[in-house]
Amino acid sequence: MQCRRRLAPLLRAPPPRILLARLLSASHSPPPPSGGGGDGAAASGVAVKQVTRGNLAEALEELRARVRDAAFVGLDLEMSGVTSAPWRDTFELDRADVRYLKLRDSAQRFAALQLGICPFRWDPAKSAFVAHPAQEEEALEKLNVLHHDAMSASPNTSGEGEDAPLKSTADLLFTERMKIRFSEWRDAIRSNSRVDNNFLGSNKFGTDQFQTVFFKMRPAVMLNGFTSHQLKLIQQVLRKNFKDLMYVCTFGEDDTSEKRVVYTDNSDDSILLMKDVQQDLLTSRKAKVESAIGIRHVIDLLASERKLIVGHSCFLDIAQVYSKFIGPLPSSMKDFSLGINKIFPHIADTRHLMSANDVVQYLMRQKSKSLSSAFSFLCPTAAESSTRSPVKIEVEADETTLSCFASGAKHEAGYDAFMTGSVFAQLCAHLDINFEHLTPKENLARNNKLQKYINHLSPSFNSGTVLDLSTGTERPDTGYKSRYPAAVYDNVVLIWGFQSELRAKDIKDSICKVFGPASVTTIFSIDRTAVLVQFSKQESVNDFLDLKATLERTDSAISVLHPLSTILQGGKTRAANYETYRDICNSSVSKYFFADQAEAVCPASNTELKCENLDAGDAHLDETTNASVHQGEGAKYTSKNRDNSDISCQDILDVLQDGKTLFSKRINQT
Repeated sequence: MQCRRRLAPLLRAPPPRILLARLLSASHSPPPPSGGGGDGAAASGVAVKQVTRGNLAEALEELRARVRDAAFVGLDLEMSGVTSAPWRDTFELDRADVRYLKLRDSAQRFAALQLGICPFRWDPAKSAFVAHPAQEEEALEKLNVLHHDAMSASPNTSGEGEDAPLKSTADLLFTERMKIRFSEWRDAIRSNSRVDNNFLGSNKFGTDQFQTVFFKMRPAVMLNGFTSHQLKLIQQVLRKNFKDLMYVCTFGEDDTSEKRVVYTDNSDDSILLMKDVQQDLLTSRKAKVESAIGIRHVIDLLASERKLIVGHSCFLDIAQVYSKFIGPLPSSMKDFSLGINKIFPHIADTRHLMSANDVVQYLMRQKSKSLSSAFSFLCPTAAESSTRSPVKIEVEADETTLSCFASGAKHEAGYDAFMTGSVFAQLCAHLDINFEHLTPKENLARNNKLQKYINHLSPSFNSGTVLDLSTGTERPDTGYKSRYPAAVYDNVVLIWGFQSELRAKDIKDSICKVFGPASVTTIFSIDRTAVLVQFSKQESVNDFLDLKATLERTDSAISVLHPLSTILQGGKTRAANYETYRDICNSSVSKYFFADQAEAVCPASNTELKCENLDAGDAHLDETTNASVHQGEGAKYTSKNRDNSDISCQDILDVLQDGKTLFSKRINQT
């Protein structure tokens, strides 16, 4: 075509783009932690192989051989987030099913940015493990990104698209200015026998918003800095006035949209251009799918080899793998456990191993159980004493290069996977596991001394339990020291929506004034808008909810001066049992404050437990009531029938002293 023939001599192919598998080394090491036993300064960090979409196929073949020969594989994921709100953290008072719902929400809501894999192969000749860190960088973040403007590159000649109404003088002036500008630009192209770089860079047609470039060997204008409304007006101008100018929207490598107006010779050229653009779009989408499938091959490889997978506090990592590569997470902890156990039959959690081993517990009794802390203590550098590091580990950056490990880029998935495997090797040594005669064909997970720790995960650092993936059941963690009394969930009441300045202690004091000083065993702040209250007796749950409902229906001095009025002040306080707390946590809605979450999930009529003993005739607490006089642990009652006007000062004082007694007597009379 004429224009393309004129441009051909001027176009030069860009230099080829080469993607290299970079071997990165840290330029410095962080200072040793203040707790002692930390990382010593070192010249360089562990060489971690960076794997991207460009070199995934090559790296996968290399990884396949490494995994096949490995005794175990360290695994770590770096995620875009952990919780969407403070109340979605796992709490010590969370029941197992609630804790799982929170972890499932995190795995479903956030993307995995890096997948770190580190196979560890035992080398008998060196009496050492050889590690091969590799990581897939930013691999999963955009797997499901859809191009919302997929059909935006449609030819103007199609007549598609509705005209934007010109409601203002500014719109009229803008469209006229664009019509003049595009007309001048098109006429200049037509009048020039050669459209060269001088033309593209001329001051007349080169501005920040109106940059002339080439697109698929055709002159084009890059549209920069226009609003979405202005872009619609530009498309409208092109449809009405220019059959040879086409609006084209494409996407760069980072999925940023690029808008252009492209000049075409004729209608046939327009059709050809559109085919090229649509083909590019299809190719881009296929590349994303192939990238996703490629990473799935890594997971399939680990599953097919049935190697021992090692993580640190890895429940969320495993849930992320399930959510991103296997399918939607099951609704229950048991179904998830049994499902993941079929795919990865051998998983070890180094955090659980640290808690289960008495020797390690003693050694780390004053140290954090975090991965970096465990690595610093159990895996000192070569220059330090090796008494705590009985297993030698070397890092193989490629086929020929070996290096001793040192502190490197922590919180990079590949390096964290290396640290996890290194800690695991030392923990195994403390379990008296001898690697000297370990062969590649031997399944380390079948080792008698290690087997009882396999598939036992800590669901969270504060769960106080150990999850058995092979059965889906939890048992108490004997090494965990709880901060709170054992939870009895039938005795727990959820309260939310109270005045913001009210503290958990204030709520406890108000309840104890009514139900007795020993009535509340635990009060736990979910956030500043909600608390969980555990009563010492199960019947106190219904008593509290009934009393709250009655006081809220009562418009009298007693309801105002009652001890619970501190909690009910403001009229927005609500309460329910523990099952309602579970239902709220199960919702996909995610508000920052729990009270807002509860209101979004549960209508008011569904959250309060109904007081079945009360009917509409009992609207006032004072009708046919009994005044009480508190005497020690018992109560002495005198009966009177009277209306609201007969309430005395003594009655009010008695209620303030023992609000529950008045309420209980009234319930017994109905």
